[in-house]
Amino acid sequence: MDKILSLQDWLCYIENLHTKSVDLGLDRVQDIAIKLDLLDLAPVVIIVGGTNGKGTTCCLLENILLRHGMSVGVYSSPHLLSYVERVRINGQFLLESLHIQALAIIEGVRSVSLTYFEFTTLSSLYLLKHAKLDVVILEVGVGGRLDATNIINADVSVVTNIGIDHTDLLGTDYMSIAKEKFGIFRSGKPAIVGDFSYHNILRNIIFDWYGAVPFIKYDDWLFNIEINKQTWRWWNQYYVLDLLPFPHIPIENAAVALATISCLPFSISRKSIDYALTTAVLPGRFQIVSERPVVILDVAHNPHGANYLFGRLKMMNVLGRFRLIVGMLSSKNIFDTLRVFDELMPVWYLVSLNCSLGVSSSHLVSCMKDTTSVFREFVNVCDAFNQALLDAYVEDCIVVFGSFHTVAPVLQLIH
Repeated sequence: MDKILSLQDWLCYIENLHTKSVDLGLDRVQDIAIKLDLLDLAPVVIIVGGTNGKGTTCCLLENILLRHGMSVGVYSSPHLLSYVERVRINGQFLLESLHIQALAIIEGVRSVSLTYFEFTTLSSLYLLKHAKLDVVILEVGVGGRLDATNIINADVSVVTNIGIDHTDLLGTDYMSIAKEKFGIFRSGKPAIVGDFSYHNILRNIIFDWYGAVPFIKYDDWLFNIEINKQTWRWWNQYYVLDLLPFPHIPIENAAVALATISCLPFSISRKSIDYALTTAVLPGRFQIVSERPVVILDVAHNPHGANYLFGRLKMMNVLGRFRLIVGMLSSKNIFDTLRVFDELMPVWYLVSLNCSLGVSSSHLVSCMKDTTSVFREFVNVCDAFNQALLDAYVEDCIVVFGSFHTVAPVLQLIH
């Protein structure tokens, strides 16, 4: 360990500590968190799970609370360009030296091997704890019930939505996946569910866990939205917010964030909400980086996320062709994700991802064999992007999606 000096050295070291890249369970991280007194992070802790939209929901919550004058920390994963993106303190990333210090502290107290996610979660919790914040927001990694973030007893628990993803870890049906995601809910604490269609499933799961007594408070926090031409409306049984400005993030995620704000033990000003709605953005989430041609970066990587992306693309007034650049991981439902876009009749730029679990362009081709779409293969994302720019007319729309590993190289190239 004496030779490990840089943050990159640390990350390479912890990547190879454990026999499995994902090993769901709480015991290993909980024991270390207790040793370091990390379980009580802040006066208010919010945990956000769900299949998609976790990061954008956390981002809007963070922006609302910061605008209101509170000190706020966020733990989010994975990162796009740099590891330091995983922890934000009052909207700012921390120095690499602070991350190195936190990683060294975890290394000094651990007596068992940890996965990369467990190790980095613990080091992030250490940084958040010692920042002495008013509010901490935690983004779940995978699932919820057995995710490392779930060692913290949150004051408010949020599930944005439920889609079929990580089936090797969470199950292959909605009930199994919902049960894992709803595992972040706590007895007697507010529980926010962004998708109303899962409330009956939630009731059944709660009955299985607790019997007929409604220990988890979710009915109290049901909410509604109404979308008009220029504004939208949000309400629940306690609050009504009229004439809201449209957010840059998906309105479904914004609605979940407002539901979360409504059950906090303090009031938030309307000015803070409106300001955050009009300014909160997150890189790689329907991020438009060019206008002629339109270039969109989106980390959609499963059928649920692809359907949202497809809906947004259909709403655009694109006069030319869609040119879709995609690279994906083998752990994802590649076939169903790609087929979402058949109606657009796009030109495909199929990319090999040179990373753990990355699939080759030839594998993507095998998932396209039943389509009539035009496609080309590329050995890396940047080559595909540069070719798409050469091919595109100003009326076209280029979309880069499929993974954080697909979007990141283009974001680096642009900036």
